[in-house]
Amino acid sequence: MLKSANRLDTALMNSTLIQMTLIMACGVVWQFLKPAGQTAVQTRLILTTLVYHLLLPAMVLDVLWVANIGIISFHYMILGVSCILLAMLCAWSIGRLFNFKDKRLGAIILAVIPNVTYLGLPILDQTFGDWTRSVVIQLDLFAAAPIVFTLGIMIARHYGEDSSAKPKSALSFLNAPPFWAAAIAVILNLNAVVAPTWLLGVLQKLSAAVVPLMLFSLGLALNWKAVIKSNIPYILPVIIIKMLLMPLCAIILVSYLSMEDKYKAAAVLDLAMPSMVLGVIFCDRYRLDSALYAMIVTVTTALSLITLPFWHSLLINEFLK
Repeated sequence: MLKSANRLDTALMNSTLIQMTLIMACGVVWQFLKPAGQTAVQTRLILTTLVYHLLLPAMVLDVLWVANIGIISFHYMILGVSCILLAMLCAWSIGRLFNFKDKRLGAIILAVIPNVTYLGLPILDQTFGDWTRSVVIQLDLFAAAPIVFTLGIMIARHYGEDSSAKPKSALSFLNAPPFWAAAIAVILNLNAVVAPTWLLGVLQKLSAAVVPLMLFSLGLALNWKAVIKSNIPYILPVIIIKMLLMPLCAIILVSYLSMEDKYKAAAVLDLAMPSMVLGVIFCDRYRLDSALYAMIVTVTTALSLITLPFWHSLLINEFLK
């Protein structure tokens, strides 16, 4: 019975990855066809703006309003922050050891931060169920995003070039729709305010559009022209750290945290996601090696079709026997 269940879980994971890949492939095809003269950059800007300012806040409000918020949220923060900081430290150490140029080193350090939301959300949602939305959102809001918009910005400024006269504060990420939605949801949650049925219906309908649009936008962001031989020596450390070391460290650390096994498995798999797409914006903004970063995102996303089923199978055997 156990082997049969494991085979079903593996088949579900593979089926999910095929579906995700096909939706991302639509974005890749869009890059070449440019329907109605709309380039991938133009289309991605519109879609990501829509997701970031309306659809994702709606999902955050929908999920966190009724989520189990408390000590488990603190555990997600410990797990996410610890694994991401360790990965960034490893990337920095390798870069210093091999004397990587500053603009490459800055891009490499940013590239070890996982794509917990744009890819993690759809994969976990389809593989384990919609209960994982709470896991993904809390890992993002309490761990990944704070690091990206504080330490990530400081690293980009340090290794790149900041030409703006008045650079934004590292804490400016707090003035963003998803974080306002999270704050409202937490207040409503802790005060046991019951959501009206009509409002929940609206939030759920808006949330339903997040996953396909995120995947399509990710396909629009993949840059196959950036995959060049000269960047291979710089991408290998990221592959090792991001796709192998980080999930392994997450498995070790999560065993010491008091949460249900299914939440442990979902959190670790989310941290095993490939490099975040958002880093491309930082590389462009602070003039880091954008071509290298684009290659890292493209290659790690492609490799995740192999590594994610491996980690999923391992997590099933470890936590969901």
